[in-house]
Amino acid sequence: MTNFAVVIHEEPEGGYWAEVPALPGCYTQGDTMPELLDNVRDAIAGVLDVMREQGREPESNVQILDVAV
Repeated sequence: MTNFAVVIHEEPEGGYWAEVPALPGCYTQGDTMPELLDNVRDAIAGVLDVMREQGREPESNVQILDVAV
């Protein structure tokens, strides 16, 4: 099992969308947080399947930082 950082954005009109920085093109959305989490797991699995078929690996040089300003 591999862990991926997921960036979650709340939509002003309701719902959420998420992106996975280590997996280019890996985005999804959901009306609720539980729906978003299910969708992001499916999106990650789908992107990883395609990458394996293409002989590619997830980007390992992606870093997520918390920065206080």
